[in-house]
Amino acid sequence: MSAEQYTERVPEPTLRRLPWYLSVCRLLKSKGEQFVSSTRLSKETNIVASQIAKDLSCVNVIGRTRVGYEIDNLLQVLEDFLGFTRMHKAFLFGTGRLGTALLNDSGLKQFGLEVVAAFDVNHRIVGHTVSGIPVYHISELEKQMRRHHAKIGVLTVPIDSAQEVADKMVVWGIKAIWNFTPLRIRVPSNIVVQNTSLYAHLSLMFNRLDGLQGEDEDK
Repeated sequence: MSAEQYTERVPEPTLRRLPWYLSVCRLLKSKGEQFVSSTRLSKETNIVASQIAKDLSCVNVIGRTRVGYEIDNLLQVLEDFLGFTRMHKAFLFGTGRLGTALLNDSGLKQFGLEVVAAFDVNHRIVGHTVSGIPVYHISELEKQMRRHHAKIGVLTVPIDSAQEVADKMVVWGIKAIWNFTPLRIRVPSNIVVQNTSLYAHLSLMFNRLDGLQGEDEDK
């Protein structure tokens, strides 16, 4: 069964957990280990073993009694299913601090995301490169789309430009947007949007930290 067929029936919470299992397996393989049990995965991810077994069964991986999962096989299945073995071309929009950090992150390519061009309106950076990736003016989007046929757009522009840039991305053929802005952009239903708000996760951390401090004060 293809990864696309699996995706249709794999619950989103499971999809979010699978990369955690992949990361643990990569670490264990680097240490020379060949097998991993659901109990070991549970210890490393803080996810109950029964849930891990259920998640892995969704991608047709079944462990062996008293042995567990073969790490090489698990790596191959997870990397293929998650799309990390296929290179996906992407454009990045907005080369501020966050955008520049992502352009400098060579790890993205190891997970199947290749940023082939960046776009900005700041003439101090347009025409230059960041980690070998050329930065174009946003007006050149159509031209570069015809050249690269990228399907993914990484959105790291200021919030007041987010919707406008997202609209341009959709018009010129971007099919999936990785949105790092705090704005919930509006796009047609056939466009995939993955919101990754650093501020939302920061507020969650602060809230949980305040709760722990409150518990300590009550003791």
